Parts: sequence; structure tokens; C-alpha cells
Amino acid sequence: MNSHVKLDPVGELVANVSVPFERAKAMPKSVYTSPDFMKLELERVFSKDWICAGRSSSLAKPGDYITMSVAGTPVIVIRDREGKLRALSNVCLHRMSTLLEGSGNVKAIVCPYHAWTYNLTGELRGAAGMGLNAGFCKEDYKLPQFRCEDWLGWIMITLNPDIEGPSERLRDVSRLVGHYGMEHYVESFRETHVWNTNWKVLAENFMESYHLPMCHRNTIGGQVSLEQMDCPTGFPTFNYHWALKSDDQYLALAHPNNHRLAGDDRRRTYLLSIYPGLFISLSPGYFWYLALHPRSPGEVDMIYGGGLSPEFLADEDSDRHFASLKELLDHVNVEDKGCTEKVYRGLLGSASDPGHLSHLERPNYEFAQYLAGMIK
Repeated sequence: MNSHVKLDPVGELVANVSVPFERAKAMPKSVYTSPDFMKLELERVFSKDWICAGRSSSLAKPGDYITMSVAGTPVIVIRDREGKLRALSNVCLHRMSTLLEGSGNVKAIVCPYHAWTYNLTGELRGAAGMGLNAGFCKEDYKLPQFRCEDWLGWIMITLNPDIEGPSERLRDVSRLVGHYGMEHYVESFRETHVWNTNWKVLAENFMESYHLPMCHRNTIGGQVSLEQMDCPTGFPTFNYHWALKSDDQYLALAHPNNHRLAGDDRRRTYLLSIYPGLFISLSPGYFWYLALHPRSPGEVDMIYGGGLSPEFLADEDSDRHFASLKELLDHVNVEDKGCTEKVYRGLLGSASDPGHLSHLERPNYEFAQYLAGMIK
């Protein structure tokens, strides 16, 4: 019954997480559909927390770069000539054109508008046609830099100069899965997609396995049992759950040459939801991930990538096995796209209303708590 007084989206979200989990409902529709709420997310979440730009192994050589937008700020992530990862403003200091697009390798950063040229650390190296401007001094120009750290093999960037580093902020992730050696896993594919759903719908979809038997009934749904699922209490900066994989799931198990893992950890896959936008499926033999950033209330930019543990990377049969896995993951992704886009279409309906959460959706409730804490 919808007898409650309608609040603003922030007030609705705060009220949503003020009840115990055992009585909680899904987040209010307004936090998914309101442009004003998304503006607050960009200002108070994506501008303030650590955002993932992918794997550091994907930028192996000096000059390797990727581009992205963080809360409306164009950013270049690039490896400089000394091997350091840097996050630079992707906006020329002359007439403010964006500098690079997509990903690739460059010897210098050259503006496509007037050819102002910057080195890989952001200093202006050359600007033809500027010699007659008495106020121009080349040494005064350097692209703004943002904090950028390699954390367990992940490129983490932030616009926030004051937030604690990812090693401190996410120290409980290291305590939970540090023995997997995730920093040594190597990315073998990286794709970018735009899905027609709200970023939180996709985030919540990753956090819970309640949807697997139905949404993924044609792929992995038969591998799970709702009765055997468990969702442990998470942490302020991330939540997680895990599953034990069977012997026929070859790459999900520890390679015979893996001497780091023992017991059930040799077959345990962790699903890590690192707030706000990094979602990792970590197995002893491989990983895949999603890195999300909102484009609009109904569109989300997504990096989709994955790769192998070092033991499987060295295995002569790894390419064949991973090709089969990638085919499966692609099918699963298509299923998730369909399910999450249906949810967003339903959210827009005038007769829709959030229902009570299952005990298998504890991570969704904790995610809502995180958002409320960041935004209010």
C-alpha cells in the first residue's frame, strides 16, 4: 500500500535503510530514475571515492593509455617513460579540446585541434605559433593530475585529494582474498559497452545470485542452488559472497602448479562488489570484472574485462580453455543485459513499487547503506 508521504530521493533512500535488513525493501524508484539524484551521485560518490579504470597489466609499455570520464571530468590514464601510472586531465590547456580518445600507445600527447604537445607526464613540450604572445610561457603549462594507484593489479583513480588510499580503504579485501595473488592475474580482454539501465540496477544484479536460476537458466543457472547460497555480512566499502565450483569447471579451480591455495580455497570463487563501481568474479584460475560509471539515469558505461591467473597463463592449453570460458561469459553478459534493462523499464512504470528483499539480497541492502552514507 502506497500510503507513505513522498520524499525527495535522498530522504527516500535514508528512510529505506533506516529499517532492519529483515524488514527491508528494494531501493526507492526515485534513486534510479531521478536526474537530480544522479547529479548528487556524481558529486558525492564518483567524485569522492576510488574509481576503477581497469587492470594495470593492460598498460604494460610506456605510452600505453586509456581514456575515461569520471563524474564528467575527461581523464587519460597513461604509463610514463619511467613506468609509473598517471591520471592526467584529458583537456588541452589552450582551447580546451579533449586530447586522446579510446586507448592505444603514444610517444607524446598531441592536441588534435592546434597540435599543442605534452610529454607523458603532462608538461607542455611544444606549442607552434605562440611565439608572439608576450604572456605565454611554455613552462607554466602542465596538465592537471589526479591521484592514481595500482592496487592489487587494478588501476584506481580519484578526483578526491583527501580520501585514504585504496590499500587502506580496501584493506579488508586484501585480508579476504590476498592469498589468491590477484595482483599477478593478467588481463586478456577488455571491452566497453553502454547498457540501457541504471548503473545501480547492474551493480545490484552482480551482488546477488538470487537471479541466477531464472535469468541464467540457459547458461549457469543450473549450477547453483538457492538453498545452498549464503550472503555474509559485508564491509563499509564492499560486500561479497562466494561459491565452491565443481571439478568440471576447469579454470575455476586452482592449477596444479598453484601452491598458494589449499583446501576449499582451491575451488572457491569470490564475487566482490567494491563500492561504488568495481565488481570482480575471482576464481583460482581466472577473473572477470565490470567497472561501471553512470552516463544518465537510464544509461551506464561499462568496462567488461577478464583474464587468467599466472599458472594458467603459463599453461599451454590455457588459450583454448579461456576461449571457451569467454564464450560462456559473453552469453551470461547478454542474459544480464536483458534482465537489467527489463528492470529499468519496469522502474519507469507508474504502477511499479519496490518489494521486500530476500535474505539472499543482503548485499543490495548494504550497498544502499553505502550510498545513503555518501550522499546524505
